[in-house]
Amino acid sequence: CRSPLVRLLGLFRGGPNIGRGLCTLVQSPLQMFTESEHLLQETVRKLATEKIAPHVAQMDREGQFSQEVINALFHNGLMAIETPAEYGGSNLSFTSTIIAIEELAKVDPTVSLTVELQNSIINALLVEHGTQLQKETWLPRLATDTLGSFCLSEAGSGSDAFALRTKAEKEGDHYVINGSKQWTTNADDSGVFLVMASIDYSLGYKGITCFIVDRNTPGIQIGKKEDKLGLRASSTCPVVLDNVKVSKENVLGEVGKGYKYAIGILNEGRIGIAAQMLGLAQGVFDVTLPYLKTRKQFGSPISDFQGMQHQIASVATDIEATRALVYNAARLKENKLAFVKEASMAKLFASQVAERTASKCIEWAGGIGFTRALPIEKYFRDSKIGPIYEGTSNMQLNTIAKLVLAKY
Repeated sequence: CRSPLVRLLGLFRGGPNIGRGLCTLVQSPLQMFTESEHLLQETVRKLATEKIAPHVAQMDREGQFSQEVINALFHNGLMAIETPAEYGGSNLSFTSTIIAIEELAKVDPTVSLTVELQNSIINALLVEHGTQLQKETWLPRLATDTLGSFCLSEAGSGSDAFALRTKAEKEGDHYVINGSKQWTTNADDSGVFLVMASIDYSLGYKGITCFIVDRNTPGIQIGKKEDKLGLRASSTCPVVLDNVKVSKENVLGEVGKGYKYAIGILNEGRIGIAAQMLGLAQGVFDVTLPYLKTRKQFGSPISDFQGMQHQIASVATDIEATRALVYNAARLKENKLAFVKEASMAKLFASQVAERTASKCIEWAGGIGFTRALPIEKYFRDSKIGPIYEGTSNMQLNTIAKLVLAKY
């Protein structure tokens, strides 16, 4: 390495070995995975191709997960990627979770969402804020056979999440929760709910508290599944809490800190959604290009025409730029560095690229792209949620602008 700065650092911090180390660090690509991360990528890719792909069309048509697919996710350790080994998890890196989400989304964005939610939201909240008893009670179950749901959104609180009206009133050694949640992912299949509720409206967001609620608790009612445009296999339902009695031991973290936990975990979750949209874009691209090389017009494959090649090159560049944003945000988070701006950028751009890529692929395939003969149209339907959930694109723009302007 001939960098004057590196040579200078080497002189003051321990000689030439330091300089060589810095050169290696600077030159390492974001996607230079560790051995365990690379092994995970290969394992998930094989699982997605062999065990999940055969079920995707049917799950989409029926609006229901195949139990075989869910079992495969648990059996292969994908529902507890970062969870410590003492609780039955794989104890891998945050980037490992992102790798798994991307690989699954290439085949089915719906399945990848379930892995994203379980790892980036449910498990992460319990690992970071749970008591020892709460961890021992729930993490092994979440690693082996139980899905979890995050109950934050309500009819009157979407982007303004902390305008929620679900109330938790203290009565002796327990709380009584009343309210209704909307858009709860996997609600019909979950065994535990992390419910955000206010202990006192007058405290505003400082009254919001997170409660661990077992599905079998009396008073929980799961509403009718939404008939969605995309991600159809995953159940999205309202959850009604009618005098649900929860022990004070089921408060997750501190009373009144739910808002802080939600903000923090959703910042992490946005990297997961960005990875989902990245995988979706790559997946639909991978499905479409072989067709373009075999479909002929005017005696030549469509892919041979320069006009098509320029479009393909542009989309491929978008996908690679998305990958850089996603893994940059993941590595920042993993190394406990500031990542909120980068997470918002990754989610914003990945959502745009996923929708744009899927739309282009339908156009490139022509008439057959508009039918279910190829899975292209499903990718397009699934892509439409990207700019909406876990923070809309407009909210990401607000966050990015705020953090950029704060530097000046």
